[in-house]
Amino acid sequence: MTEITLAKKAGFCFGVDRAIKLIEKLVGEGKKVATLGPIIHNQQVIEGLEKRGVTVVENVSDVPEDAVLVLRTHGVTKEVLEEAEKSGCQFIDAACPFVKKIHKIILENSAEDVVTLIAGDENHPEVKGIKSYARGEAFVINSAEKLEELFTERPDLAKKDLIFVSQTTFSIKEWEKSVKKIKILCTNPKIFDTICSATEERQNEAAELSKVSDAMVIVGGRHSSNTRKLLGVCEKNCPSFLIETADELNGITLGGFNSIGLTAGASTPAGIIKEVLETMSEIVKDTTMIEEEKVLDSAAAEDFDFAAALEESLSNMNSDQKVVGTVLNVTNTEIQVDIGRKQTGYIPYSEYSNDPSADPKAELKVGDELNLIIMKTNDQEGFTMLSKKRYDAIAAWDKVVSAEGTDEVLEGVVTEVVRGGVIVVSNNARLFIPASLATASRNDKLEDLVKKTVKFKVIEVNKQRRRAVGSIRAVLKDERKAAEEKFWAEAQEGEVRKGVVKSLMKFGAFVDIGGVDGMIHVSELSWNRIKDPSEVVSVGDEVEVTIKSLNPEKKQIALGYKKLEDNPWEIFKAKYAVDSVAEVEIANFTDFGAFAHIVPGVDGLIHISQIANKHVAKPADVLKIGEKVEAKITEIDEERKRVSLSIRALLPVEAAAEEAVEAPAEEVAEEVASEE
Repeated sequence: MTEITLAKKAGFCFGVDRAIKLIEKLVGEGKKVATLGPIIHNQQVIEGLEKRGVTVVENVSDVPEDAVLVLRTHGVTKEVLEEAEKSGCQFIDAACPFVKKIHKIILENSAEDVVTLIAGDENHPEVKGIKSYARGEAFVINSAEKLEELFTERPDLAKKDLIFVSQTTFSIKEWEKSVKKIKILCTNPKIFDTICSATEERQNEAAELSKVSDAMVIVGGRHSSNTRKLLGVCEKNCPSFLIETADELNGITLGGFNSIGLTAGASTPAGIIKEVLETMSEIVKDTTMIEEEKVLDSAAAEDFDFAAALEESLSNMNSDQKVVGTVLNVTNTEIQVDIGRKQTGYIPYSEYSNDPSADPKAELKVGDELNLIIMKTNDQEGFTMLSKKRYDAIAAWDKVVSAEGTDEVLEGVVTEVVRGGVIVVSNNARLFIPASLATASRNDKLEDLVKKTVKFKVIEVNKQRRRAVGSIRAVLKDERKAAEEKFWAEAQEGEVRKGVVKSLMKFGAFVDIGGVDGMIHVSELSWNRIKDPSEVVSVGDEVEVTIKSLNPEKKQIALGYKKLEDNPWEIFKAKYAVDSVAEVEIANFTDFGAFAHIVPGVDGLIHISQIANKHVAKPADVLKIGEKVEAKITEIDEERKRVSLSIRALLPVEAAAEEAVEAPAEEVAEEVASEE
């Protein structure tokens, strides 16, 4: 049985991971993005970004209009950075902090009479960038032998002030040999070990793994310096194969090896590593992996980090790992802090908060103090990586644990909807709220909760797995009960309240007026006749209602919605009086006259005798439905809500062969009553 062992340090390093997440964040925000040269040395990653609209330009002048320029992780030359600043284009320097540290070292220590010596590949973008910051002569060597050759050609260098740095991905063994050599060749050199700690750890682990494996597979771009260094480290101990994708495994015979080690360069995404791992398992007919390979399981396959392992040890941290940092600066990718030590402290945005909507630039200012946890320290490079969200998680998690099964109410922000419920972040502690416990009603949409602050109770905690389950509904239920008790203690008939329409029935609408539901009968929704409540209100509408009656025993509340000022009869009276002239619209006919709309909701009767100054057999002989005519208001009966109209009263008096006979008022009333 062939055993496959995955190196723990395989995959994206911090600098690369930060740069890729930065670009993905910009793309996710809908911004146009361009990178100055390939952002990292991995063709698959570059092609993936290009498919998402990210373009690669070679010069600052080639940046598309309105695009955000991202400077590569390897860093750029001082001249290119100055050009970007002068161009006026929006740009973000995604250079790895370890590379920027080298730039700072050279700026602080070089001078016209000081020689800068760089161990690395002179054609690599990182080395070109480093060299550009030297104020005096600068040389690049790639081995101890080349270093000796340089001093042979330039013996005067031995007497000059000299600083010696290395490319972040330079071979550790070659660096150690070069340091020994320069101490012999030069009187008093200033030596700075600037090999990235991640590179050092990756190379050391690869070397140890290659010593106990029959073969090694290294995954990464062939143009990647750190990947080639890994190959060089491994092939000294066993047969080693460099591949860029899983497809290249088809040309390699792996079945003859009892143990195979697998590692990857700092520019290799977790997805490619996982694909290679699965393909190797199929080739050797063995899907068994040692415990260390669990790093590629579940969410870690997408987010290759050590968060879970760190969180498990939070409770055991000693006081030396907890510090207070003072904010010095907030960039687009990190927060720089002073922790009272010789190292420069920085907090990556990914370690600021568990809330993805958190904005350090908006929330922090210079001088603010933050409680932090030290995640990684490199004394040689002078960097300390810190985490705010991990520190916050300690106190937050303890609070969650203590709240389990109690009536304590916690607050948090809903950050996302997941399968089966939502995720709530409470002071950087993450909890799962099942869908059935997330809202007051199962009909409520979970998406409406995203980015909202909610109150919840903790109903279950798994300390071993650091998992917690909460209930928003439990709090809503308690709040509704308290609101209901308050309502019945204070509510009075005639009181006006605001509410939200919760549901509609044929006979009316139910409205939540603050912890209790009342009903607006369909007859109370409008002064006009309606067939369905939906003609007036919809679910979710905010409405103002009047409490018409209360029944505390049955917990029944009758509400009124229509307002006095909307009463059609009141509107009519405010506008018209007896002897007023109104433009009316003929609505329908009867044998004794025509009804006409005066204002919405109020009709008047034009008796057949009042249609014309001559005899009319049928109203339809003179009028048409929908026709607008002027009529005089001759009578208003407020008690019966009736109005009499007359067209004839506005016509000129003419002699007629047969005079129209005006019906007595009492007769008209009887006819209207019989019609009704």
